[in-house]
Amino acid sequence: MTDEASWMASLAAKTGKTIDEWIPIARATGVEKHSELVARLKADHGLTHGYANTIALKARASDAGSMDGAELVEQMFAGPRAAVRPIYDRVMAQAAGLGGDVELAPKKGYMSLRRKKQFALVQPSTKERVDLGLSLKGEPPAGRLEPAGSWNAMVTHRVRLSSEAEVDAEVAAWLRAAYDRAG
Repeated sequence: MTDEASWMASLAAKTGKTIDEWIPIARATGVEKHSELVARLKADHGLTHGYANTIALKARASDAGSMDGAELVEQMFAGPRAAVRPIYDRVMAQAAGLGGDVELAPKKGYMSLRRKKQFALVQPSTKERVDLGLSLKGEPPAGRLEPAGSWNAMVTHRVRLSSEAEVDAEVAAWLRAAYDRAG
């Protein structure tokens, strides 16, 4: 099952409605501003931020939400970046084992991993490297765990991954710590 298919199945299981049922509900609110629509969906229907955000994007057919998540992932790894897809797949396999509440939010250039808030992102940065961004506020940088700096303001740390073997127990522990802090 693709990331998008898993997400859609989760949406239907947890809310009792498919994305095709949610889109007209979102459009019927008459709310046009994205952030207001997200807030309305959360308030009126008790949705998590991740579900409300994606429903709003798809209802408005804007940004990455107008494209299928699997298509976005395929675009991320088109051309020369195809060589780093196995690194991404290994990180995503680690993320899948964190818990049933991990929400995948594919964007045009990266995959956002959310719980109650974003805790990580996975980005094919070059044809030879995937960057794993982690929200680990207060964690001192050490070794491969470096400050995110200007790379991405949505996370505090970055790990540069150039091979599947680098997605090891240390990376798994950092990913788990970021996940736990987002709960």
